[in-house]
Amino acid sequence: MTGAGPAPRRAAGPARHERPAIDEAALVAARAADRLLDAARAAGIPRWTTYLESLPDQLRDGEIGELRRIALRARSAYGPKDSIRDALPRQATEPFLDAVDRLLKELARREVGG
Repeated sequence: MTGAGPAPRRAAGPARHERPAIDEAALVAARAADRLLDAARAAGIPRWTTYLESLPDQLRDGEIGELRRIALRARSAYGPKDSIRDALPRQATEPFLDAVDRLLKELARREVGG
């Protein structure tokens, strides 16, 4: 026994750098999430701060197979009855929404294209 511990887990599917359009879309969404989180903190809204706290890092570091789930979670902040738009300024909410939608489109292209 070498005592080296378990081997590192290999991600299923391609690495993010192998899909530059998806990687870039996720990074743009992460930067927009950072700005939205800053706006929530500045406004003193703990509910949205808590909701958004993990999203920037997840968008930055998540594997391609996880990004759809992360993006859909981010997108759910824009609900019909309870929306982040009601609490934070449009200058912060709309760029994030646009970036998440672009990421979802890139992920859909990947699914269709194989």
